Amino acid sequence: MSHPVESDSASRSTLRKISTTVFAVVAVVCIGLASFFSIQSASGGTDVRSNMTLIAPAAAGGGWDTFQRELQQSMQTNDLVSNVQVINVPGAGGTIAIGNVASLPDANNLMVGGTGQIAAQIQFGTSSTIQDVKPVAKVLEEYDIVVVPADSPHETMDDLVEAWQEDPSGTPWTGGGSFDQLVMTEIALVSDISPSDTTYIPSDGGGEAIQALLNGTAEASAGGFADIYPQVESGRLRVLGVVAEERLEGVDDIPTLIEQGYDVSLTNWRALFAPPGSTDEEVAELAKLVDEAVVTPEWQATVERNYWREAPLQGEELDEYIAEETERIAGLFEEMGQ
Repeated sequence: MSHPVESDSASRSTLRKISTTVFAVVAVVCIGLASFFSIQSASGGTDVRSNMTLIAPAAAGGGWDTFQRELQQSMQTNDLVSNVQVINVPGAGGTIAIGNVASLPDANNLMVGGTGQIAAQIQFGTSSTIQDVKPVAKVLEEYDIVVVPADSPHETMDDLVEAWQEDPSGTPWTGGGSFDQLVMTEIALVSDISPSDTTYIPSDGGGEAIQALLNGTAEASAGGFADIYPQVESGRLRVLGVVAEERLEGVDDIPTLIEQGYDVSLTNWRALFAPPGSTDEEVAELAKLVDEAVVTPEWQATVERNYWREAPLQGEELDEYIAEETERIAGLFEEMGQ
């Protein structure tokens, strides 16, 4: 595997400035949101069955947001919780939401998170990390697909990669989070392209990434199936491949990157996390609630519709898994030279 060269110092400086600005602006908003969470919990009771806040650490329209709204629907339809609301806390690759959840006093707040947040905390060196909140349950994994606008001249992955190799900075990519950037990086590395030479346009969620493709700001994107595939079905985007070890059931006309000669198969997992002060009894009750929600007909239909793969994990095994994933992703960033 090729190793990326060190990125240009000017580009790094610009990225730091942009990141600092985003952190500062979003932090002000999220301080108010953290108070809002606490007020809502206090007014509605703290029992997880009476009042629940589901926190999506990104803007509306992305994979995290979809996950929480589908979970909300499952809980409401089946009367698993008396009152359940979804709150979006975007910013800093999902780590702003971690900081908010880490400060909440009540257990009846569940944040969805996973690979993307670990990537963001390593990439940006954030003060809030996924280790600050309490894991409840890993629920599923999803796959990225590589897409281009429907009118793009790139008909295949080979077409895209050839153009990318010829002009890395002039073939801009986008994605809905840090995980998508990792996928792009792995594709670059196996294609003998330096990631640091590539123009990458970060977006806060899949919705923004799609707009970057449609308005011509970006030429290609790696993004979650749930975010991107509806735009493929509508004819607005063209899919070049799925980042998985095997073709996905139901869409087996989409070739994997591996079978096209690009050995990339990273998975994006989703887990639920509670505030760190949650007791073992509260975590057990939250885990039980999640178990009940994911076997409902509504949730099973969601899994099928979004081409997710169920991958349940709880307890000590989940703790160990998160530790291993953190180490693995840190290794990928070292490979990127960050």
